[in-house]
Amino acid sequence: MDAISLIGCGRWGTFLGWYAGNCCGFDRVDMYDIPTSPNFVELKETRKNGYLALSDNMVMHEDVAEVLNNETIIVSIGCQHLRSLAKQLNGYALGGKTFLLAMKGLEEPSAKTLEQVFKEEIKQDIHVAILAGPGHVQDYMKGVPSCAVIDSYETETKDRLIKRLSSDLIRFYYGTDMVGNQIGAALKNVIGIAAGILDGLEWYGLKGALMARAPIEVGRFIKHFGGNPQNAYGLAHLGDYEATLFSPHSHNRRFGEMLARGENFGKLAEGVATLKAVKIIADEQGIDMPISQALYKVVYEKADIKETLKSMFERGLKKEFDNDTIC
Repeated sequence: MDAISLIGCGRWGTFLGWYAGNCCGFDRVDMYDIPTSPNFVELKETRKNGYLALSDNMVMHEDVAEVLNNETIIVSIGCQHLRSLAKQLNGYALGGKTFLLAMKGLEEPSAKTLEQVFKEEIKQDIHVAILAGPGHVQDYMKGVPSCAVIDSYETETKDRLIKRLSSDLIRFYYGTDMVGNQIGAALKNVIGIAAGILDGLEWYGLKGALMARAPIEVGRFIKHFGGNPQNAYGLAHLGDYEATLFSPHSHNRRFGEMLARGENFGKLAEGVATLKAVKIIADEQGIDMPISQALYKVVYEKADIKETLKSMFERGLKKEFDNDTIC
């Protein structure tokens, strides 16, 4: 029997399990989450959530050991919980298994990529890949196709996953820069918060400038850590802007929008923790990140939004493109 595993039964994780079992030909999808988590309880009691119904080949487990028998394991949990999960998993025999990390974020406060965090804690011979790019569960379940990227330091691992998981619903591209794709995917959530703030202010016209300047800033951050800054213009970052900066389904955009309106979003927005990590590292290492630094003042220091935006416009004038710009 051809089976795949999933750790994390939130909105995105559950969809990926459904996708594997209904679009990629897997006979069984073994799913695990913390048994007391609201998402897991709802799925176990009703076999559905607010987005989809579980198919018969999706099997739920309350013991993580029961989903570690399969060769490929998709991980989709909150980014800040990845290190603790990896420590737990390292207590099991995992040699030769492939883990596909399907989250977008950086560890806070270290700003380490998810692959770095995972490999630091699992001291076994495993294969690790990441999934990034646009797409919302709500659109996929309507049959709206999209594209995404899978990347890995191991060419064979990347090739195997892309060939096995590509379908008429999701076309996967071969990533060529693990650093750039992970940072780009993480920072698009930060830019999504900024876009939501502009929506909350009803300053829609400024989103065009945000979309033009943000990839330059993100590319600068990618380059500092040894990645290819062109990835800021690929599927992992710029390619995810519609889904993150405009979609009503975007948690990060909604967080920013409600913040600007003085309201509480109350759900996970991965960009919040990533923003803090970026601010700390940018300050420590002298990386020019004006959008992220201004956003940090608003989110964490409760600075006045309009005054903060005004201060950005009062910075010294400069060329649109300089030596750090990728065209």
